Amino acid sequence: MLRHLSIRDFVIVAALDLEFDRGFTVFSGETGAGKSILIDALALTLGARADADVIRTGAARADLTAEFETGPEVARWLHEHALGGEPAGADDEGRVLLRRVVDANARSRAFINGTPATLAQLREVGEMLVDIHGQHAHQLLMRPDAQRALFDTHAGLTSIAAGVARAHRAWRDAVHALELASTRDRELQLERERLAWQLAELDKLAPQPEEWEEISAEHRRLAHSANLIEGVRSALDALAEADGAMVGQLGSLISKLRDLAEIDPALGDALAALEPAEIQLREGVYSLTHYAQRLDLDPDRLAQVEQRLDALHSLARKFRLQPATLPQEHEARRAQLAVLDAAADLDALSACVDKARQAYMAEAKQLSKARAKAAKALGAAVTTGMQELSMAGGSFEVALVPLAEGSAHGLEQVEFRVAGHAGVPLRPLAKVASGGELARISLALSVIASAASPTPTLIFDEVDTGIGGGVAEVVGRLLHQLGRDRQVLCVTHLPQVAARGDHHFQVIKAAADGGATLSTVIALDHTSRVEEVARMLGGLEITATTRRHAKEMLAA
Repeated sequence: MLRHLSIRDFVIVAALDLEFDRGFTVFSGETGAGKSILIDALALTLGARADADVIRTGAARADLTAEFETGPEVARWLHEHALGGEPAGADDEGRVLLRRVVDANARSRAFINGTPATLAQLREVGEMLVDIHGQHAHQLLMRPDAQRALFDTHAGLTSIAAGVARAHRAWRDAVHALELASTRDRELQLERERLAWQLAELDKLAPQPEEWEEISAEHRRLAHSANLIEGVRSALDALAEADGAMVGQLGSLISKLRDLAEIDPALGDALAALEPAEIQLREGVYSLTHYAQRLDLDPDRLAQVEQRLDALHSLARKFRLQPATLPQEHEARRAQLAVLDAAADLDALSACVDKARQAYMAEAKQLSKARAKAAKALGAAVTTGMQELSMAGGSFEVALVPLAEGSAHGLEQVEFRVAGHAGVPLRPLAKVASGGELARISLALSVIASAASPTPTLIFDEVDTGIGGGVAEVVGRLLHQLGRDRQVLCVTHLPQVAARGDHHFQVIKAAADGGATLSTVIALDHTSRVEEVARMLGGLEITATTRRHAKEMLAA
């Protein structure tokens, strides 16, 4: 769960450090005070996209850090990615620190436990830590793709759905290959002939990996062998074989210094510096002698090497390539010809289409079966939730509408249908639900889906928009119940929801020194909670009656 959130120079927050605990935590404040800014800051630490607008005016960068208490799943992930985790047992708990820095050029850096990380890694670990339900979630429910995504996620079918999408893509690719082969038969034949000719030329020469570099080096050595022999011979004479050679002279000098060092040990340093030089010279003589024994003039080999170089260079020029790339091009053309040979086999391609379709149908039917089972359970659960949310007699159904031809998302379209009250038929959610009904249904879905989710921290950002009165009390009770099993954070404008919180933060916006407007957050005790709930109840003027009402709500 989330333990600590640190915000520096983010939008209208200069500096803020918040500590969190288990249970149900609410955030309240005046409209425009910056309540949702906290959620946006946390979303950035979890890998959301960022731009320079998030940096507070006058600041160089925004710096956001979130610390989480984690379980074994996250610990294993961190260990696998070398990001500070250790293999964990079933009951082990640890910590993970996520950090995001965004500069004025909209460049951002991500860190996990102090180690630089990618945004993809930040998002991956973030999905295991936090589930955010945004304030516009009910509007997304109008879209069929959002309904399908929410349903599959709630039912735990995302991995099966991803497999269906991959199988559908493979099927469509096979169909495309067959269609392409059927319509481009003449073009493919000409391309095959061109590649076959090129491959025959390359097969005759058979260029080998690294051959161009190796044979070029051998050619340089053979072409300059006379100069090499003369130079090595001259070096050996100067070092060891001529009169007054360096090795002999240095050896004699060192011998004399050893005798003198016995008289005056102060010569020991000079002697210690010269003795290794003698060893190095003797090793150099040995290496040159060994090299000279292998060095020889070989005009026949030189002619062979020159002939091979010329052949490689000519073929490379013919194909407009660099000679060093001939081996790679050889293999590439072999692979391209194999692909075209396969593409020209229409019977084989047709068989591939049938096989891919069968594989898709097998996975899609498995997904359909799982969806049918989950649809009944979710429909019943949301219908029950609607009764609690003042939609007595209403019902909810997840309809699985068969498609004429399977899609990347399966053999059916997922459609949410609702009846707002008893006696009316179920109709698509987007056509019949009012704004208030849509908000309540969205909230019921969010709570039910969250109850089935393993994510330890749930965040609801003004999902109670469009409801009030007795329904708001039910919403507060539902969120409070959810907070018994996990950490729940909720940005709310409803006093009935705020009064249900185990912990309460107030977001305040005020003018700072220099005229800038800044937002800050304070933790409320019982007395200040009464005042805040009273403000939420009574508006501009707080009376004794609203305070008494606020105390009653908090006591309940």
